[in-house]
Amino acid sequence: MADKSFLDWPFFEDRHRDWAEALDQWCAANLPVDHSDTYPACRKLVADMGAAGFLKPTGVDAGENFDLRMLCLTREVLARHDGLADFAFAMQGLGMGTVSLFGSPEQRAWLDRTRAGTAISAFALTEPESGSDVANSTMTAEKVPGGWKLNGEKTWISNGGIADVYVIFARTGEAPGARGLSAFLMPATVEGFEILERLEVIAPHPLAHFRLTDVFLPDSALIGQGGAGFKQAMAVLDVFRSTVGAAALGFARRALDEALAHVQTRQRFGAPLAQLQMVQAHIAEMALGVDASALLIYRAAWTRDQGAPRITREAAMAKLHATETAQAVIDSAVQLFGGDGVRKGMIVESLYREIRALRIYEGATDVQKVVIARQVMGA
Repeated sequence: MADKSFLDWPFFEDRHRDWAEALDQWCAANLPVDHSDTYPACRKLVADMGAAGFLKPTGVDAGENFDLRMLCLTREVLARHDGLADFAFAMQGLGMGTVSLFGSPEQRAWLDRTRAGTAISAFALTEPESGSDVANSTMTAEKVPGGWKLNGEKTWISNGGIADVYVIFARTGEAPGARGLSAFLMPATVEGFEILERLEVIAPHPLAHFRLTDVFLPDSALIGQGGAGFKQAMAVLDVFRSTVGAAALGFARRALDEALAHVQTRQRFGAPLAQLQMVQAHIAEMALGVDASALLIYRAAWTRDQGAPRITREAAMAKLHATETAQAVIDSAVQLFGGDGVRKGMIVESLYREIRALRIYEGATDVQKVVIARQVMGA
């Protein structure tokens, strides 16, 4: 049983505590799922979580704000039980984040479906030649009578190939660089949308590389104003970056739980491993890292929920520390398990694969260092 004493911290309200408890009970009864084919697994996870009401925090009504503490708590609990369930939840929020924050009433109608789990969403920002350098995006959206014609490629797109609706960022050319990007809402049924490749990674998730060829979208597909796409994308990532840290925290808590159970029962040299001082040092460092990450994550979430317009510094610190620390915590757990730690099918082995990508997506660790430094020096 993971430590839940952090729920008594003043960052949370009773509704957060009740939600975390209800979700934990649902997870214990329904997770993990079969990961042998991630595409149908994710579809089922989205449908099941939607039916149970646990996708509601992934979208907000017009004029409302995301409950970032709820988002973080949800990702932490889900990740502790099943990394694929965390992924499925997170992508519903990230995928429609631009619509939640900037969408028209017509576009916002999709939120009823994504929150109910009857439609899957995707956030299509990354391109083959522009990963962290979003301003260098080359997908184009050309103005034509009645709408826009989109051409180009996107890659490493979560839910690519299974999403029902995509938020696409393309160059509309209002100005050079970042100021010339716009966001569009694109149903997966459009003509000219082609999946080029399913991307297989060490912790299987549905990821794809796709191409748009003369895809026509009506004027109503433009989200907000033309040329505002970069600012919109950064605003969405500013919300959801802290939740990546929360997922890492969930992985780290599970690794600590597994390690504690192991060292207290595994016998070495005539006594449990837990009696060895070196093992105790590992456990102490792991527990310290977990609590420090939790404090940074829920500070960021609380700050935004209190009305801060941006939490760039807090979110970057939370994401960087939590993901790097989780990698170290999980590595220590693998070490404490010895040979069983790298045995396929062991929980700590799967955690070791799950955590690595979190240090890259939604802002790699090195990028977060730059963000933090600029925020501190500009303060």
